Amino acid sequence: MEGSSSSSLASKSDGELEEMLDRMLTRLALCDDSKLEALVSKLLPLTISSLSSQSPAVLEILSHVNKRVKHHHEIGLPLLELWKLYTDPAASPMVRNFAIVYVEMAFERAPAKEREDIAPKTLENVSKFPQQHQEIILRIAIKVIGECHASRISDDVSVKYSTLIASQDKEIFLDFCLHMLLYQPPPQGGGCPPGLSVFQVNRITGKQELKGDMLTKRKLGILNVIGTMDLPGESVYPLYIAASVDRQETVAKRGEELLKKKASVTNLDDPKLIKRLFLLFNGTTATEHATPEHSVAPGNIALKMKLMSGFCRSIAAANSFPATLQCIFGCMYGSGTTLRLKQMGMEFTVWVFKHGKIDQLKLMGPVILNAILKMLDGTGSEADALSRETKTFSFQAIGLIAQRLPQLFREKTEMAVRLFNALKLETQSLRSTIQEAIISLAAAYKDSPEKILKDLEVLLLENSLAEQNEARFCALRWATSLYDSQHCPSLYICMLSAADMKLDIRELALEGLFLKEEGRSIVSNHDHKYPKFVEMLEYILKQQPKLLDSSEMRSQKLLFPSQVYVVMIKFLVKCFELQMEEINTQAVGTEFLSSAQRMCLLLEHSLAFEGSAELHACASKALVSVGSYLPEMVEVYCSQKVVWLRRLLSHTDLSTRESASRLLGMASCALSDAESCSLLSELIASVSQPPQKLRFEAHHGGLCAVGYVSAHCLYRIPAVSEAVVQNAVKCLVDVVNSETAPLASVAMEALGHIGICGPLPLLVNDSSPGTQVLEVLQEKLSKLLSGDDIKSVQKIALSLGHICSNEMSSSHLKIALDLLFSLSRSKAEEILFAAGEALSFLWGGVPVTADMILKTNYTSLSTDSNFLMREVKSLSKKLSDAKTGDEDSRVTTRETISGKLFDTLLYSSRKDERCAGTVWMLSLIMYCGQHPSIQLMLPKIQEAFSHLLGDQNELTQELASQGMSIVYELGDSSMKQSLVDALVNTLTGTSKRKRAIKLDEETEVFQEGSIGESPSGGKISTYKELCNLANEMGQPDLIYKFMDLANHQASLNSKRGAAFGFSKIAKQAGDALRPHLRLLIPRLIRYQYDPDKNVQDAMAHIWKALIQDPKKAVDEHLNHIFDDLLVQCGSRLWRSREASCLALADIIQGRKFDQVGEHLKRLWIAAFRAMDDIKETVRNAGDKLCRSVTSLTIRICDITLTEISDARQAMDIVLPFLLSEGIMSKVSSVRKASIAVVMKLAKGAGVALRPHLSDLVCCMLESLSSLEDQGLNYVELHAANIGIETEKLENLRISFSKGSPMWETLDICINIVDTESLEQLIPRLTQLVRSGVGLNTRVGVASFISLLVQKVGTEIKPFTGMLLRLLFPVAKEEKSSAAKRAFSSACGVVLKYSSPSQAQSLIEETAALHSGDRSSQIACASLFKSFSSTASDIMSGHQSAIVPVIFLSRFEDDKQISSLFEEVWEDITSGERVTLQLFLQEIVNHICESITSSSWASKKKAILSLFAGKAISKLTEVLGESLSPQHNKLLQCLINEMPGRLWEGKDALLDALGALSVSCHEAITKEDPKTPTVILDLICSACRKKVKKYRESAFSCLEKVIIAFGNPEFFNAVFPMLYEMCNTASVKTNSQVQSASDTVKTESEKGEDGQVPLEKIMDCVKSCIQVATVDDIISRKADLIHVLLISLSPGFLWNVKMSGISCLGKLCSRFQSLWNDSMDGLVPSDATKFAHELFHSLVPKLLECINTVKIAQVHVATSQCMLELIEVYSKVSTLHPVEVDFKGEINSLIELEKSEEAKSLLRKSRDALAILS
Repeated sequence: MEGSSSSSLASKSDGELEEMLDRMLTRLALCDDSKLEALVSKLLPLTISSLSSQSPAVLEILSHVNKRVKHHHEIGLPLLELWKLYTDPAASPMVRNFAIVYVEMAFERAPAKEREDIAPKTLENVSKFPQQHQEIILRIAIKVIGECHASRISDDVSVKYSTLIASQDKEIFLDFCLHMLLYQPPPQGGGCPPGLSVFQVNRITGKQELKGDMLTKRKLGILNVIGTMDLPGESVYPLYIAASVDRQETVAKRGEELLKKKASVTNLDDPKLIKRLFLLFNGTTATEHATPEHSVAPGNIALKMKLMSGFCRSIAAANSFPATLQCIFGCMYGSGTTLRLKQMGMEFTVWVFKHGKIDQLKLMGPVILNAILKMLDGTGSEADALSRETKTFSFQAIGLIAQRLPQLFREKTEMAVRLFNALKLETQSLRSTIQEAIISLAAAYKDSPEKILKDLEVLLLENSLAEQNEARFCALRWATSLYDSQHCPSLYICMLSAADMKLDIRELALEGLFLKEEGRSIVSNHDHKYPKFVEMLEYILKQQPKLLDSSEMRSQKLLFPSQVYVVMIKFLVKCFELQMEEINTQAVGTEFLSSAQRMCLLLEHSLAFEGSAELHACASKALVSVGSYLPEMVEVYCSQKVVWLRRLLSHTDLSTRESASRLLGMASCALSDAESCSLLSELIASVSQPPQKLRFEAHHGGLCAVGYVSAHCLYRIPAVSEAVVQNAVKCLVDVVNSETAPLASVAMEALGHIGICGPLPLLVNDSSPGTQVLEVLQEKLSKLLSGDDIKSVQKIALSLGHICSNEMSSSHLKIALDLLFSLSRSKAEEILFAAGEALSFLWGGVPVTADMILKTNYTSLSTDSNFLMREVKSLSKKLSDAKTGDEDSRVTTRETISGKLFDTLLYSSRKDERCAGTVWMLSLIMYCGQHPSIQLMLPKIQEAFSHLLGDQNELTQELASQGMSIVYELGDSSMKQSLVDALVNTLTGTSKRKRAIKLDEETEVFQEGSIGESPSGGKISTYKELCNLANEMGQPDLIYKFMDLANHQASLNSKRGAAFGFSKIAKQAGDALRPHLRLLIPRLIRYQYDPDKNVQDAMAHIWKALIQDPKKAVDEHLNHIFDDLLVQCGSRLWRSREASCLALADIIQGRKFDQVGEHLKRLWIAAFRAMDDIKETVRNAGDKLCRSVTSLTIRICDITLTEISDARQAMDIVLPFLLSEGIMSKVSSVRKASIAVVMKLAKGAGVALRPHLSDLVCCMLESLSSLEDQGLNYVELHAANIGIETEKLENLRISFSKGSPMWETLDICINIVDTESLEQLIPRLTQLVRSGVGLNTRVGVASFISLLVQKVGTEIKPFTGMLLRLLFPVAKEEKSSAAKRAFSSACGVVLKYSSPSQAQSLIEETAALHSGDRSSQIACASLFKSFSSTASDIMSGHQSAIVPVIFLSRFEDDKQISSLFEEVWEDITSGERVTLQLFLQEIVNHICESITSSSWASKKKAILSLFAGKAISKLTEVLGESLSPQHNKLLQCLINEMPGRLWEGKDALLDALGALSVSCHEAITKEDPKTPTVILDLICSACRKKVKKYRESAFSCLEKVIIAFGNPEFFNAVFPMLYEMCNTASVKTNSQVQSASDTVKTESEKGEDGQVPLEKIMDCVKSCIQVATVDDIISRKADLIHVLLISLSPGFLWNVKMSGISCLGKLCSRFQSLWNDSMDGLVPSDATKFAHELFHSLVPKLLECINTVKIAQVHVATSQCMLELIEVYSKVSTLHPVEVDFKGEINSLIELEKSEEAKSLLRKSRDALAILS
């Protein structure tokens, strides 16, 4: 309009324009208010566009308009036209200025819908409008948003707002929305709302004050609109934050909801966003120099707290200096700040110190730190939670700033002092935080000046003794982290803390002293250097000089807890030993000797009586350790403390007694011979007392001392007299013979100590000149060695070795060997190790000297070598130093030992003997390996150890493998190669047959319990028991299977044992193993996943030793690994299958296609086979492998992660296998896994899936049914029996299948279809349509075709003919309604893209289905419904063929079919009447064809005639007189069909005839006046038929026809027939009067089918009375009265009576009108008589009806009729007075009547009768 008007204005001259404006003004002035809106809508845009002409008429018109519409808000303005005028690029500024004013006015008057639609358009290009106009437009938009969208926003409107593409428009709109959300009504005192400036407030309010509901609605509307716009979180986050803290609960709740839902993933590190948020928080600062009007006020407290939660998650906020600093100070010291805000400010400070950039922290850090300290100084110990949290964050901030800016602290100790004091003064809840801060602060002082560190030493020492455990912990932590490992003061603090009551402090102290394995873990460089012994000792003594005090009676007081002494001594001893090793080759200085002497004094002090047993043991051992390095000094020292040492011999602690004995022996070295002999004699005398006089401890200590002192006397040069030693030996022998095992073993140990120094002297007595000691003790020792005291036996065994180490007597050696060999069946491992060590001493060459045993803390070689499991290198030095002499006296001993080992023990049938042999053999090569005799035996030793690798005993296995490694080290190159080959063969299962072992009855074949129990409950383990079991079961050959099982177990054991040995050999074998890697690596990998944990551990050891770079090794041998593992996946051994699956699951992770491509299919086969394994653990391993292969397959088939070529190849391998073998598997777990993989492949494969699309789609569609729970089929078969509708169940099944993974995969397939794949896919789909079985599959294929066609669009055209020919018959014949709908829908979708000829053919065939069976009719409806929804444009071209069929089919008796066609009818018609008028001729022709067709069977004809009848009735109902042009054709069809035989449904023709007569009676009469009579005759004929339903329809039709045509002649033509039928009905009642209760029976009790429906007759009588003349009525008055009496007789039901009463009422109304018309002149005497007769005949009947029928409806109708009858009679009462008075009966009825309406009518009747009388 604007364009046309502006162009027309431009073409007019000024005069013409002026004239036109004058006319417009005149029209405006003469226009009424009612027509003003229409005029203004045309006039106003034209007038505004004429402003450029500067005509005064323009302003006059605008002024007139303003005045007229100002107070009439109901008058609208043309909003859209005005907006177009404003946005017209050619519009002048003046036009725009006026247009925006009227736009604002038009918005206020426009309907809500129009405002909704136009408001989003106003925001387009708003950034290009002038500033003032921007504000107006934004206010308008916000106002509309508030009024229309406060509760909700529709999708179509939200789309319009979402189209705001220009970033500037969006920003302006969002800024305005933010300001609106921030706005709050100002308080009474005025002022600017928080977060806004004066300018912003004026901008959003304009001239209108915003408050109350208006403001709330606008805010809610803004939130709803913004929430629907797809905006990034960074844009909307400030708006939601502002809304979430609004005063109005609804706004805050909505804002919080959107904040969580829409802005949860907002990038809080966006600099622009953070700048906006800081502006909201801080407002405009003084540094920004903004004008007062533009200065933004800081946000309120609620907004600030909300913003702080975001700042504490934003790294950008932490680095926004100076806004960050202003924010923190605003929280801490800002006006109006709260405790909560302070707490959040400190939390933000922690965040800033943690994430702030270092250059900004250097600027902010000192300032913030001072503020924190000031705040801490100003706060007390508040009890509230917020204050505590604030302090917590304050201390955290200090800790963090100490980490980031350590230079702030390292020059002063004030902060350290402050925090340590706080740790002691603050509440318990804060201490953990302060503790963390102190620990962080420690690093800041790391590089402090020496003076500061000195000051800190004092502080730490003070706090290490504090009462608070946190202070002690922090002091210790600083001591261990701040100073190096040689700093004596810090180490002293660690020593003091070692006895702390808190476990963590004790452990940290031990770490600081390196007395735990992990060492000082806090020190970054793990510098484990110890301080100098002298310095450490001096510092300790400086701190506590009284540590040197001691007394001979040990009565001195300890200065520390015992545990502190223990740790202190251990540390000092370690320092001493390390320093002694350093100066080993140099002379020990006097200073060091002096310190060592003072160390001895400290140790003596530690042995005070009040000390713990642990302390005494530690101190005494430490004294021995000092003596082992400085023997002379300690010997001299101890020689002066003999009395003191002898007191310790009776100490309660065993270790202390033994150490005191050693020290006493060392002291004897410094004594003179006489003193030594005297001391020894005193000791012998002390132990020679009767046992009852000695405590056990004193006896034990004395015996130990006798041994050590005697040994030193024998060992010294020159030795003391032999007699003294003989006395000692005799004393010890007596003890062995007389005492129990504990003391006897100690005496033997003492003899051993003597024997290690030289041969034992002979025992001389009166009876013999000299006897060997062992000969005397043999019997006793034999008993002791067979005892249960393991420690005693262990000591005796070791003593035998010591005694014989210098013995030359063969008899003596033989006794010792026999005693030791008697231990071969011992179960105690410690005894075996001790015996092995003793045999090593007997063999010779053991790296132990007498000094080691006598002057050190030596216990045994077994403990030194960790029971033979120590690394070989650790003893290599000692072995090389051993004596290798081969004395003649030892040869026999060695032969005896080797014979016993090789001939008896190592190959024994008893596992305990084999274990003993292994221990002893390993002891020999470990301790005497360098001996030549051992070197010669290495091949035999290797063979023995190889054999023992498969032993059942784990100890035997481990020691054999250890022995192999030692043999490898000792052997030459050929032996090393031989050993490597043997071990490789063992691991790979190709080793040669082992040496046979003869079995006896007691040979243990299986470990007890490993194969269960015998039938009688006994154990099954030995060879004898297995044979007995086989015989009892009647299967003697079963023993061979048992032995085969045992061999298999031995094979596994061999591999495990070989692995232990191999792990040690591999480190040394180097290149020798390289040729075997190809065989070893696959098996090693598999064995690492063996079910046996021991095998796993063993193989892991060898793997680590053998493979330096595991990844590289696996990559190099990957194919061999795959081949081996895949073969073993099918092994007959379950453990191999399980291990292979687990290994494969790990190996394939992260592999590329080129690595696994050739094995991919075999991997899937292996996984599926394992998932169906008979053993559960293998199935679990198979599941794991399946998951790994799935992950691998999905990755290498994903085109986003793998090259497309590789992805295609992988897909070619995997997908066909999964579709053919996986999904079709009978194993449920395999099927599920396959489906899941296929679905995931489809998601990631993309275009690589196209070559397999047809196979995949068909497989998925078939799986929809094949993988469905079969229980659903069963339920559907029995659905009817259990009350479930089949269709509902089908829909449920289909919905389940639509949610299945298969359908999800099909959706993916649709998205990647292209033309090439379509050519392969369509034929497969057509085949599946023909052959597919199962509801889900059939519905699925139909749905898939629909979706496919929709996706590909016009590309389906070449296939439409094929698809339609296939789908139409299926849709027609399909039994399931759900499947029928699905195929119909597919037909509809394909129809959309078919050619015109195909479409016409399909529609014609579909229309023809409506006359078929029930299934065809449903198919017809379904197809048409589908066509209307998917191909409506094609269907619209064939409406003439479709509409008649659908219209006629709507009247099918089957409710389902009729409802289906009704839905279709509603879909294709915009209005029923219009559609029927358009296609009336086609519909009428179709109806006539249906009625008159004679080619169908009678039943079909009847059905179609029934439809046609109902259709005609519907036509007449909808069209009425509009049907007249076609009435003749319909009427002739009906008239022609009426005669003849009856058939079911013919009554519909009568209904149609009646309806047609009612609608077109005028046209029928006009065309041929005789036609109504013909119709009446046909209907009267029909009324005489015998069929009840047909007769009822005939009477209904008769009533309609009589009333429609209104011909008075019909009365005389019809009434006689009705009278006759009424009499007949009366006769058939058999004159039986029914009781009142029978009057309410149902219509089913009316009688036979042939009985006349009397109520219908009475309705026809009523219609006859309505059209008849009065004369005709009076002429038949007697018959009429008779008929009425019959209808009111008791023999009929109440509905018949109601018809009679209605008829009587109609008769009364006719007479009433008669009286009214003829009252002035004629007096119809016949009429008055008739009225008189009616009154007296029927009033009694009416009263009887009221009295007998108990239905209120009847009472009301009868009372009404009686009143009318009385009123009629009242007109003639003067001529015929009342003969009978009915008032009494009426009164009685009034009393009984319950219906108020009936009671009122009866009263009126009574009153009317009273007037008559």
